[in-house]
Amino acid sequence: SMEEGIAKANKSSYGLAAGVVTKDLNVANTVARSIKAGMVLINCYHMGAFDCPFGGYKMSGFGRTFGLHGLDNFLQVKSVVTPLFNSPWH
Repeated sequence: SMEEGIAKANKSSYGLAAGVVTKDLNVANTVARSIKAGMVLINCYHMGAFDCPFGGYKMSGFGRTFGLHGLDNFLQVKSVVTPLFNSPWH
């Protein structure tokens, strides 16, 4: 059953990628949301794009490469606050 498949997939210590083969899009979306994996491929294999974040769950690592999430490892957020004298709200 779908529930057994999800349970087996999530029982693994790893979670880099998972695959779902089905003709039912509702089943595909339910399984994809339920499986703890960094990438879920539906009716295809090895079709990631460079703008899709890629990384694993659990023992398959952490962090993301590619896409906007991949840039987070190289960025630092900074807030700069400067009073604006003679502004309408001062």
